[in-house]
Amino acid sequence: MKLPIIVAAFTLLLIIPLVSQDSFAQINQGGFQAGGVPIDGSWYVGEGLKVGDYFSYNICHVDYLDCSDFDMAMWVQEEVRVGVENKFRIQVLVYDGNKIVKGHMDVGQVAPEPTGGSEEISSYRSVYKSSISWLSAFATKEIGDLTGKGPQDFRAASWGKIGNIGGQQILPSALETIKIKAGEFDTVLVTWKTGGQLNKVWIVDDFPFPIKAKTFMHVSQGIPPVEYAFELLDYKKNVPSNPFINIETTAGKQAAAGCPTEYQKTKFNESTNTFSMIVKGAYGPKIVKQGCEIELFIDFKRMVNPTEFVDQVHYNIAIFSDPSKPPIKTVSTDEGRAELYTASGQTHRFVLAEQPPGKYTYAIIVYGTGPEHILGGNPNTSGLMTFDVEVVKSGGTSFVAPPNASITQIPQWIKNNAEWWADDQIDDASFVSGIQYLINQGIMKIPETVQGSGSGSNGIPNWIKGNAEWWAAGEIDDNTFVSGIQWLISNGIMKIS
Repeated sequence: MKLPIIVAAFTLLLIIPLVSQDSFAQINQGGFQAGGVPIDGSWYVGEGLKVGDYFSYNICHVDYLDCSDFDMAMWVQEEVRVGVENKFRIQVLVYDGNKIVKGHMDVGQVAPEPTGGSEEISSYRSVYKSSISWLSAFATKEIGDLTGKGPQDFRAASWGKIGNIGGQQILPSALETIKIKAGEFDTVLVTWKTGGQLNKVWIVDDFPFPIKAKTFMHVSQGIPPVEYAFELLDYKKNVPSNPFINIETTAGKQAAAGCPTEYQKTKFNESTNTFSMIVKGAYGPKIVKQGCEIELFIDFKRMVNPTEFVDQVHYNIAIFSDPSKPPIKTVSTDEGRAELYTASGQTHRFVLAEQPPGKYTYAIIVYGTGPEHILGGNPNTSGLMTFDVEVVKSGGTSFVAPPNASITQIPQWIKNNAEWWADDQIDDASFVSGIQYLINQGIMKIPETVQGSGSGSNGIPNWIKGNAEWWAAGEIDDNTFVSGIQWLISNGIMKIS
């Protein structure tokens, strides 16, 4: 299931006491819808959970990349004692697009909410808590004198109430037999309304977690976007050993390839080629090893007021070996989606550089703006901006690290020239000749750089001028500024003797 979503704030959950069957009439008189299904029994999140259980879900949540979905498998390894509480330790494997992540989380036995675990899966653990185990806010186990909300009866008129303004009752509302990827199940459908939309969670008696869900955000107007959706893909009992032990993670592969954990980031702040909006952000590293990731921070800003974000942006990230030909890769394709989407106008992504060594053009393509359910949005706001990235062989000698401070010396007064150039008070030729003179005279020292043979007929890219402006203002360091000078030299725009 591929569900692009509008990002919105979480609604606060306030729990009211369980409404008994005797108060059915009072609920109706009070304007609340009453539920209850004609079947004996009760349920709570975590019911029947035990060591050896294995679950696999496809899942998305609005707070993780605008509901970009991923597959999350969980294996209950053992019981552990944490403080005064017994918990289950669950090993977790995530397939997120072309990224593989492993880790563990510890969950309670009264309510299987995660209270700790490995950092690698922190964002996925948060999604699990806010979706698969979300009903534990209303339905928990009772143990001896430890009083909680307890299991919820299938015949009950209500399981509680959503706490936002106009929040509706959570109701066991129907008996349904449904088919999902994990098989066919006889379920109890639990529902509540949000802005006219019916939220649905399907549960099975004596099964620890819901097997399917689709819920919506609370909004003051318009069509509520999806908050989370999931579906059970597979379930096994009595799995004796860790099924994830021999699966290599993306992080492990990147560590073996020598992928850096710290690197310089290059800023960009350009309008799209159609002047529909400003695309601002940063990426790094600029020279990336094959098999490593490029980190991207992207903000979509309004042309008329660059301090304001553009919301509801349909976009993509594409990679070109030749801009005159179709892209060799798009991020949406990697994720199995038609496009990427951000409701807030900002995003943070990692793009795996799997292509052969060489120089590539990365494009941030805006398809349009508008509600997430309208593919592509309004094309009147379409456009793109590009930046260049070099991919080098993993472990090869061609990799050139960003310059170190120890080999970069720039006199402070040069910042004046950079600022004047950024403000168009001096032209490109004057700026280049000034830098050229300083390098040739040994006043400004930069790392050894191969001289390019190009004519430089395309001129100086806007990103270098932007670097100069940010460097003059103290927003980027000397090394990042020098990387732009190196680019001018290696592309034949600046000649040094």
